[in-house]
Amino acid sequence: MITSAGVRAALPHRYPMLLVDRVLETGAEEIRAVKAVTLNEPWYARLGPQAAPEDLAYPDVLLIESWTQTAGLLATRLAGGGAGGQVMLFGSVSGVEFHRRVFPGDTVEQHARLERAVHDTMIFQGEGRVDGEPVLTVGRITVAFRPGERLGPPHAGPATG
Repeated sequence: MITSAGVRAALPHRYPMLLVDRVLETGAEEIRAVKAVTLNEPWYARLGPQAAPEDLAYPDVLLIESWTQTAGLLATRLAGGGAGGQVMLFGSVSGVEFHRRVFPGDTVEQHARLERAVHDTMIFQGEGRVDGEPVLTVGRITVAFRPGERLGPPHAGPATG
């Protein structure tokens, strides 16, 4: 198990975008993590006291983000913990299906599995579940690791005048 402190140490995300609470289990090529959805999250702040039930649905894009962060934790572990100044980049997502909405009080269990790894690029698939019921299926995401020093802006040459 990886605690919330371990999740914070492994991912660069912070409030309000750190969307993995803890990791329940990791295997050789799989991970299982949880995200508890609460009314105390900033996306619910705009709602008044008479919000309709459908207004309380957790945003789909954040459900995908939580799942992707879970896959990112596995990718980081498989890549050696981000050693050597490597930066993890999200490449693409495909085959996403939503099966039902998620609401405050739900705990989403995110399952991600490595499908394929080629050099510094990994492909994952998996699903999210609430009480064993599927809420999200991810057909495929791509994550790549690149040297951090190559990702900054190009250095300007000497000024000429």
